[in-house]
Amino acid sequence: MKTQIYQVVHIVSMILLTAFIFQAFANPDPKNKKRTMMITGILSLLMLIGGFGLLAVMKLGFPIWIIVKVVCWLGLSAMAGFAYRKPDKIPALTGVTIILILVAVSTVYFRHGAATKFE
Repeated sequence: MKTQIYQVVHIVSMILLTAFIFQAFANPDPKNKKRTMMITGILSLLMLIGGFGLLAVMKLGFPIWIIVKVVCWLGLSAMAGFAYRKPDKIPALTGVTIILILVAVSTVYFRHGAATKFE
């Protein structure tokens, strides 16, 4: 597959995942839990496939910055579930979500400073 397809899958799923996470924060009604968790799970999987597809197509190996991105992905993947389990902690979860997004996006632009491969 071409690089552009993986990029579109990765970026669009990231944007939609973020939107559904903040929707869960705005309205953590248990009636919406099943639908929101299914959608965020699918989007999270698409984001992972897009990211590792890009990594494979670009033949970058497994650099250290990928570990940072995977940790951010794991954190983002869990946020919608946290919104339903701990609705009283939503302000703190919102801050953590914003930080995870900032770290993940910053890692893309500053990855050349950490170009060492993890082996």
